Amino acid sequence: MTGELNILATGLKFPEGPVAHGDGSVSFVEIQRGTISRVTPDGAVEVVATPGGGPNGLATGPDGAFYLCNNGGFLFQDLGGFNHTRRGLPPDYTNGRIERIDPKTGAMKRLYDRCGSNMLCGPNDLVLDGHGGVYFTDLGKNRPRGRDHGGVYYARLDGSKIVEIAYPMITPNGIGLSPDGSTVYVAETETARLWAFDLESPGQVRRQPYPSPNGGRLVCGLPGYQRFDSLAVAASGNICVTTLVTGCITIIAPAGDVLRQVMTGDPMTTNICFGGAAMTTAYITLSGTGRLASLDWPEPGLKLAGSEF
Repeated sequence: MTGELNILATGLKFPEGPVAHGDGSVSFVEIQRGTISRVTPDGAVEVVATPGGGPNGLATGPDGAFYLCNNGGFLFQDLGGFNHTRRGLPPDYTNGRIERIDPKTGAMKRLYDRCGSNMLCGPNDLVLDGHGGVYFTDLGKNRPRGRDHGGVYYARLDGSKIVEIAYPMITPNGIGLSPDGSTVYVAETETARLWAFDLESPGQVRRQPYPSPNGGRLVCGLPGYQRFDSLAVAASGNICVTTLVTGCITIIAPAGDVLRQVMTGDPMTTNICFGGAAMTTAYITLSGTGRLASLDWPEPGLKLAGSEF
């Protein structure tokens, strides 16, 4: 860590999906509240849109719109003073979906709620590729006595096409692209494994043979009881994965070496993005304590397709 956490907002209802803007504001979702919210440079929090369900991963597109992974909704509980998700489905859950939202009007359009005949269960995180498409994970849903398989998908932003590129996976969560755009990284929550999927073309994976369970190659797995959440990629290619239970960001080299862990003090450290003129400010969601924080980062983050930086 190169400095102390700077708390930008408090009292949030399970924040996730931070998106940094050029004016110094940061948009994010509040899953439990069912909103897309924004904190302004003076610290005011405002609601931008209310998609309902479970707004989760968030990104801006080249058209200035928000693209949203909506997981359909979670149940929540207090565990030792920290907000936490729990098994089971909310009574109004139907399915997950990918949505486009106008940040000026809040108008919403559902782009996808299925791939072929298979309904989406719990879309979680997404990354745009700069070719008019988006990669996203579907975590699945945890039920009292069962769990869905998860998967990874590629879809066109105009709603015209969606394909499955990896299935099954065990709770795929964070997703990001390498600096050259040739590799998709996916973090699995319950296994604390980071997978890489090498691309032949947009949406087309060069599948690894058996014993790969999903066509990807294993980059890294953490020891002990740690759980991965979302991720962001640095300009150097290092993968910064938010790590539950431990309450940190784990920085992993593309070759698989764990370089360090940056502690946050919140066991539900769920997401990270980069912003600022030099891309050296990390914005981190601390969902267990309902806070959004910033932190000076020792290397610049990767500029994302659709980013204002």
